[in-house]
Amino acid sequence: MKVVLAPDKFKGCLTAAQVADAMAAGIRAVWPDAQIDRCPMSDGGEGFVDAMVSACGGRFVTHRVTGPLPEMAVDARFGLLDSQPCAPSHAGGAYGPSPACAVIEMSAASGLALLSRDQYDPYATTTFGTGELLRAAVERGCRAILLGIGGSATIDGGIGCCQAAGLPVLLDDGEPTSPTEPLCGRDLPRVVRVKSHRGESISGVQITVACDVTNPLCGPRGAAHVFGAQKFSGRPAPGQLEEFDQWLRQYAARCGKLDIAELPGAGAAGGLGFALMAFFGASMQPGAELVIEATGLRQRLRGADLCITGEGRFDRSSLDGKAPVRVAELCRMVGVPCHAVVGTADPADGGPFDSIGVILDRAGSFEQSQARAAEFGAQLAAEILSKHLGAT
Repeated sequence: MKVVLAPDKFKGCLTAAQVADAMAAGIRAVWPDAQIDRCPMSDGGEGFVDAMVSACGGRFVTHRVTGPLPEMAVDARFGLLDSQPCAPSHAGGAYGPSPACAVIEMSAASGLALLSRDQYDPYATTTFGTGELLRAAVERGCRAILLGIGGSATIDGGIGCCQAAGLPVLLDDGEPTSPTEPLCGRDLPRVVRVKSHRGESISGVQITVACDVTNPLCGPRGAAHVFGAQKFSGRPAPGQLEEFDQWLRQYAARCGKLDIAELPGAGAAGGLGFALMAFFGASMQPGAELVIEATGLRQRLRGADLCITGEGRFDRSSLDGKAPVRVAELCRMVGVPCHAVVGTADPADGGPFDSIGVILDRAGSFEQSQARAAEFGAQLAAEILSKHLGAT
């Protein structure tokens, strides 16, 4: 019996690796001698660095950067790989034998999870620390960067990131931006131009963005209207989301980049996706597909009797390229049954799974579903295997 376990994280509760370990415990309870292949997944948000470093045999480093609020400092971990999973690597750099590629999560520097609820404020948050991570990777000799941009606390259009990475950001008062005063969401209406010729520190670096959303920068499906409300400490006041939407549109127009503002993924991470494409020449790639390729999941599914995937919340947005759905689609292609264990689920969305086990249905309350997620995840994995054995 070979079982592949390929879950994403249960956000705010368990990492993808912890979910896989819980599932493995459930499988062992039913079939102690089962061959279990743990293959934690990510779609570009939290867990992306862990998944890529594990898959590619890299190493971790930690760098102190600005947090989501300018006055914060955080120790952000990123990964270094000796080969570039999705493009030819480049050698060289000031640190002796150089890693070919860095793997970074913007959430490690500019993520909502770094803040307490009362600190949520997209007017005051910044992607400056993400730009500092880009610079740190380049200074270590990396000539390629994989950047996951899920879980942001920001709607700054990426201006903080541009500023920290060395791209000149021009403001309406004509004053140069200070390298010690990060630009925040409230500064968007002051931006008149970002010079898209690359700053010296980032020149020649290939940036691939791992992104699980396809939203444009502006409009009803844009960064502010779709993702903005969750970045406020309470319900946004009337007109605040529209204000951010107008600021983002004005910013893109002033920079002469309205065409890029319409591209899929431009609205990711409060507009950071737009800035990366417009000013850094970055390319977008679905994060889940990148991780699936790097982990060799297709090959690992060969000869498998069963695959179990999962995530914390399964809803309509999951169908737009989230990791569990991509895993299930791949399983369907190679003829392996795929089941999901999730924390909560929208009953209107069944997805491409053979079955879905929902922890909340068993726990009875959201608090219990989080507190006992590993226990219930193990039980559901055991039941999936038992039903599979009974059907074969």
